[in-house]
Amino acid sequence: MKKSAPILCMAVALATACSQTPALTLTPAGNAGSTGPRPTSTKAAVSELGVDESKLKDVSIEVWHPWFGVEADFFETLVEQFNHENEWGIEVNPTGQINFSYLFENVNSSLPTPRRPNLVVALPEHAAEWHVEQLVADLTPYVDDPKFGIDPSDFPLVFWNQDIVPDARIAFPAQRTARFLLWNESWAEDLGFDAPPVSEKEFQDQACAAHKSMISDASPENDGRGGWLVDTESMTAYSWLLSFEGGVLESNDYRFLTPNNISAFKYIRTLAEAGCAWQKGNSTPTSESFANREALLITASLEDLPGQSRAIASTGSTDVWKAVPFPGEEVLAVYGSSYVILKAAPEKQLASWLFISWLTDPSQDARWVEATHLFPLRTSSLSYLEDYRKSHPQWAEVVDMLPSGELQPELASWRLVKIMLGDGFSHMFKANVPSGQVAAILAQMESTSRDLSK
Repeated sequence: MKKSAPILCMAVALATACSQTPALTLTPAGNAGSTGPRPTSTKAAVSELGVDESKLKDVSIEVWHPWFGVEADFFETLVEQFNHENEWGIEVNPTGQINFSYLFENVNSSLPTPRRPNLVVALPEHAAEWHVEQLVADLTPYVDDPKFGIDPSDFPLVFWNQDIVPDARIAFPAQRTARFLLWNESWAEDLGFDAPPVSEKEFQDQACAAHKSMISDASPENDGRGGWLVDTESMTAYSWLLSFEGGVLESNDYRFLTPNNISAFKYIRTLAEAGCAWQKGNSTPTSESFANREALLITASLEDLPGQSRAIASTGSTDVWKAVPFPGEEVLAVYGSSYVILKAAPEKQLASWLFISWLTDPSQDARWVEATHLFPLRTSSLSYLEDYRKSHPQWAEVVDMLPSGELQPELASWRLVKIMLGDGFSHMFKANVPSGQVAAILAQMESTSRDLSK
């Protein structure tokens, strides 16, 4: 049993059984070329939210989001469509905040003022902090509403459960991605391996074989390369801990200094000491190192896949490469943003929910996938993505890993603790901490995490 299982089995506001996250499989749900139905409220059911729908006419809501560039442009396109088509006359006014950090700070600054937003696209830990301050609307009545509700069975549990605390649903999934490994199958076959590494030993064998191939070739410049190209992002560190059946929580409190966590960090440092895990000493992008056979294995997220495909194509390489889970427990650390409705007049809250419901309709969800390359939020969305799945095999491989998906800690303090985790993981490599001394790093992480959560 994984130590993180209690996170997945938390009490939920809906009657959802604690079970393995369902795999996303294709189910019939409309035409792939459609942009979806016009947003209407034609259900015969009667709403129990107590809001007179006539009061929704010409209601304006302020939506703050963290996106810029292509994502912001696409979101504004969706907003324009909703504003033009929705039957209630709701008007959505979007405002970009560049990134999540600025958004969190600006929302906090706006909270005591009349100019605060109605709907925010934020991280789950931001929602948790605002919930503690009693600023967030509980979305349970909206999800359960006979007329305007949403079927939870269409969402993988690892998405659905992230925004639920014991007493409320404090947010709703907006976007989800994950951390995983990319593996060069063609190079591995040249090294004598016919399958991706499943266990820690197989990972070490393959990484070290790639490193030894660099030492034995005619070029001395690449002698320090070949295995896993280290990255020290917090979700990479978190994934390694989970892969060793470790984690960062115990009884809803932070706990880093555990035997499994020590084994995880010791394993990674042992790889580095043997040269089988290496760090770049130049500015060459990770995608290029992988494309040029300088790294057999790298870490990536869904949004990295298009860039990796371009890097492979630019070299003229015919190598076959795949997305694979971290070895050991083969877990997938899933994370991303959520829609948060801040408390306001009932008609403002309902208008915000109707916009969320429209955005997460399978047809709109599929359009988001094609624009961002992230996970579809709903199982039924895949019926709109059959061509995308065929043309993006690595994306499809990660989607198929979702039954192994794991939640992040559902604590407001995770906003700071995850940064600390990445910093500590990075320090292990910058300071060349010996594998036998990683317990000291984990002890410091545990102490710091508890200070940050006070």
